[in-house]
Amino acid sequence: MANLWGGRFTEATDSSAYRFNQSVFFDRNMYREDIEGSMAHARMLGKCGIIPAGDADLIISGLDSILKDIDEGRLEISEEAEDIHSFIESALTERIGDAGKRLHTGRSRNDQVALDMKLYTRNRILILDDGLKALQETLLGIMEQNLETFMPGFTHLQKAQPVTLAHHLGAYFEMFIRDRDRLFDILDRMDYCPLGSGALAGTTYPLDRDMTADLLGFKHGPTRNSMDSVSDRDYLIETLSALSIIMMHLSRFSEEIIIWNSNEYRFVEIDDRYSTGSSIMPQKKNPDIAELCRGKTGRVYGSLMSLLTTMKGIPLAYDKDMQEDKEAAFDAMENVTNCVREFTGMLDTITFNKEIMEQSAKKGFTNATDAADYLVKKGLPFRDAHSVVGRLVLRCIDKGIAIDDLSLEELREESELFDNDIYDAISLKTCVDKRLTKGAPGSERMKEEIEYYRGYLKKER
Repeated sequence: MANLWGGRFTEATDSSAYRFNQSVFFDRNMYREDIEGSMAHARMLGKCGIIPAGDADLIISGLDSILKDIDEGRLEISEEAEDIHSFIESALTERIGDAGKRLHTGRSRNDQVALDMKLYTRNRILILDDGLKALQETLLGIMEQNLETFMPGFTHLQKAQPVTLAHHLGAYFEMFIRDRDRLFDILDRMDYCPLGSGALAGTTYPLDRDMTADLLGFKHGPTRNSMDSVSDRDYLIETLSALSIIMMHLSRFSEEIIIWNSNEYRFVEIDDRYSTGSSIMPQKKNPDIAELCRGKTGRVYGSLMSLLTTMKGIPLAYDKDMQEDKEAAFDAMENVTNCVREFTGMLDTITFNKEIMEQSAKKGFTNATDAADYLVKKGLPFRDAHSVVGRLVLRCIDKGIAIDDLSLEELREESELFDNDIYDAISLKTCVDKRLTKGAPGSERMKEEIEYYRGYLKKER
């Protein structure tokens, strides 16, 4: 296919070098954004009288037909094209003749690429946000049903204090709130239109950059420095950073699901639809979705480090190195969106083994702190109470029982302050419900938090 730049060259590009230089294999992902940007540019050129209004109309209708034909499979993007931009311009000229050659007036591939990538990133962020919201809705549904599903809370992966499943999952709900906030912060910061910046120094044509910015939905209007416009990839680095944090949260959650799914814990049963088996061991049921989410986290981190490394030594303004932003960004956006979707499906169909979780909390002595607090309220100094309960825990370990299973006589062998009310004081329900500070797992506090989360999910961004 004809290049957009061949006039000053006397020899054809070496075929191997041409393939090395090509980007159509991945920037074809942006065909829709490229066409939408070109339609806005053509509309502006016609309104400003830079090209004949009739030619602008022809260009817009031609681009619209190309978009429909690609969408519906009637037009295949050629792998012979240098990039998606040259393919679309070539297809346009084929359809409408010389009027198509006027499209690139007042525009460079540099500001065209910058625009396409911003539009693509914006669209993908919105798609991902929908996925994160669906994940939060699934989480909230499980939380509402498990306000009194008691389980051990952990520190150092050791059973620590009793919580509820609702409270535990609420921690992830909070993480995903921050993730969504970060994405919308990025959308706001990147909401400037680079179109009209030219190669790096603007153009002599009287472009109406405000018009194209408005047509393309950029809230803050056009960018303010043409050199920065074509060389800025901050928004993409920020996006990859936000995606990395999302994957870190998913990976932590996946790790817990994997542990809880093990034979040793048996806190959860993953649905057959989100599990796989072994080719050699008939008994196996593997948590592959969770493991893949955990594994793909490193891949997304790699995309972030790749782009940071690419950008660190690039002088102003545009350099071909920046072509390397796309494969990593496309891959990361696709993988994070897929991971969020599949993780949500897995979580929505998972079975929580409530009785096993509660027994684990009891036999893990998660109410030991509450037993010590009971003695403190009876007048014993906390350090002495700590020692008393520590000795009781040793007894229980020897017998393979929980603190609740000790008789009152056995408890009094360590302290005469114990009375019959100890059993209510250290029941898991009491231990949890009396924790009423804001953010604690007590059922009254959790009901407030769930009500807040319901309102949060109803808000439109």
